[in-house]
Formats: sequence, C-alpha cells, structure tokens
Amino acid sequence: MNLTAISRYISLILRHKPEVIGITLNEHGWADVNALIRGIRETREPAFSKELLDEIVRTDSKQRYAYNEDHSLIRASQGHSIPVDVELTQAMPPEFLWHGTGEKYTASIEKTGLIPKSRLYVHLSKDMDTAIAVGKRHGKPVVYQVSAGRMARAGYAFYLSANGVWLTKEVPTEFFQRLPQEI
Repeated sequence: MNLTAISRYISLILRHKPEVIGITLNEHGWADVNALIRGIRETREPAFSKELLDEIVRTDSKQRYAYNEDHSLIRASQGHSIPVDVELTQAMPPEFLWHGTGEKYTASIEKTGLIPKSRLYVHLSKDMDTAIAVGKRHGKPVVYQVSAGRMARAGYAFYLSANGVWLTKEVPTEFFQRLPQEI
C-alpha cells in the first residue's frame, strides 16, 4: 500500500471532493473518521485502517490534517476549494512573507495580483526556502516577496493555519515584488 498516494487521496477528499467517497464535511470542514475510512476502503484501498490514517496524520511533513480532541473527526488544515470555515484566527503577519509559483503563471500574477483561484485563500510561506519548494511543484520556480506587514497595516486580514501556512484573500500587485531568478 502506497501511503503517499493514499494521503493525496485523503487531501482530495477533505479539501475538494468529499462526495467521491460518499461523505460530507460539516461547516468547519470536519469529516467523520469512520466514514472516511469506510469510504477509502470501498473506493480505493480495502486494507485501509484507523492505524494507517493515524500514521499518515502523524508523519505528514506539512501537517495537512488535524483530528479533533477525541479523534472522531478529521479535516484538512487549509487548501480547500469548497466553502468551509476552518475556524482560522486572524493574526498579525511578519513584515515579509513569500509566495512560490511556476514561471508559467507570472504574467497573470503580475497583471492581476495573487488571487486564490480555485482555493479559498492565497497561501503564503514564512520563509523563502518553502516558497521555492512550492514553486518547484509548478515547473521552474519563481518567488514573490509579499509586504505582509504593510498589507496588514492597510487593513488586509491575515490568518495563520494550524500547520503554519499564512493565508489571505488576495495580494494586490502593489504589495509584492518578484525576486531575481537566481534562487
């Protein structure tokens, strides 16, 4: 059993398409753990278990998933394309954050700013190395430095997800600059 592939499947379910296994998420993005396990067994992996789910949640390097206190519910920490309120707390960001993307998206970004597209929020990294890694997933990486402190002082809201990703609804062009290609 490939746990990476199962983790990606769980991400698809909890962020975008719970209906693929016949479950629903509540208004805060929580899914019943037993229903999730049953759905994965029926659609993808007959041997999937609570122990394997626990291992995926525990070992995920990006901490994509969170359990409630009694481990009866699970949700994705952020990255949803479906409307859920993951109960984010507004926070004051550091002066600068970073956004990594692929070179193929730069013309659109530099014209319209950073927008969430199919997600609910724009995702920003707390360090440039993370932004570079994110950018590499989309081809040749490009990194934008975001003046998050200036944005917050101008009234834009920022949220810090449970796994350390900074989120905001948009980043207008006047609040970021493209970093040199030598990254």
